[in-house]
Amino acid sequence: MASQKNLIKLKSTKSPHVYYTRKNKKLVERKIELKKYDPTVRKHVVYKEAKK
Repeated sequence: MASQKNLIKLKSTKSPHVYYTRKNKKLVERKIELKKYDPTVRKHVVYKEAKK
């Protein structure tokens, strides 16, 4: 049985910084928004799921 987790790209809303993570596309159908640390701005900012 193949894993349903796929690699996604999270892009910062304040800078060009990007995180890569995995998402279970079978359970989570919406686009992900997370608050993570942005080393470019040196603050916690919202990261939104973007196209690869």
